[in-house]
Parts: sequence; structure tokens; C-alpha cells
Amino acid sequence: LMATVNLTTAASGNTPRGRKPYIIQNTIDLAVATTSKGTALASADVYQCLNIPAESVILHAGMEVTEILTGTSTDTGYDLGITGGDVDNFVDGFDADGAAAGDYAPTSAAYAPVMVGAADTLDILVAAQTGTTLTGKIRVFATLMDVSDVGDTSANEVDRDTLA
Repeated sequence: LMATVNLTTAASGNTPRGRKPYIIQNTIDLAVATTSKGTALASADVYQCLNIPAESVILHAGMEVTEILTGTSTDTGYDLGITGGDVDNFVDGFDADGAAAGDYAPTSAAYAPVMVGAADTLDILVAAQTGTTLTGKIRVFATLMDVSDVGDTSANEVDRDTLA
């Protein structure tokens, strides 16, 4: 049975955002994910990792193993993308349980920037897993750009004579 686990509360990034690309990140602690879910992590689970603001473009996203996975899991494959959209746009089938601390997931061959019209989350999908994952940490990061309307940028003229 698939579960969605919201782990987005610890995301951090640059503020104020301004109109330049900026990076946000969150470290996903799989022990916390297990506790939040209430049962062992399993294939088809979704970990919500980063809150993506409305009217943003995700220019790039990825993940890094910061603490190796432990448990009985083998053949654990992680995808990174937008659930309900392209779930493996940024990472496709990363061998998470075979990775060492410091390993980055390779960018998906089908990668493309993603326009996010309404607020959403960037998610890890457990695409495959046998056994159980008990602990481990994955840092998820994304480079975003705010593309919301900048408003009226034309000059405002004032008739100072009518102010007297």
C-alpha cells in the first residue's frame, strides 16, 4: 500500500528570493520518515521533500546521500520529480541502497526544467525496493527561479501643480 509522507517542514533556502535563481534544500531522514508513516518504508511510497512556490521554474534538482541507507533493503530505486506530473524528471532509478555517503544521483536523461504554476512539492518516489529501509539521510536540493508577474514597470508621472 503506497503512502505519502510529508517531510517538507525543514526546507531552507535564500531569502529574500528576488529575481535571481536560488537554491533550496532539505535533508530527508529516513528514520523520521518511517516514524511519520507509522510503518516500514516500502516501494511506491512518496516522500514530499521541498515546497515549490507557485509561479516558479525548477531549473534543476537532485539528491545526495549524506548518510548511507541501512536495513534489509536491496535494489532500492529512487525517482525525483513532481508527483502527478513527471515523477522521474530530475532523477530516474537512483540506486539509493548501493550509494555511499557523498554520492550524488545522476541527472535523468529525459531531464527538462519544470514550470510550476500552482504551489506544489518536489518528491522522492520509491520506484523499487525489496526488504525495508530503516535509516539513512538524503539531501534533496533544487535551483528555482521566480517567474511571477513583476507588475507595472512603466514610469509613473505626477502632476505636481494639482497638489497645491
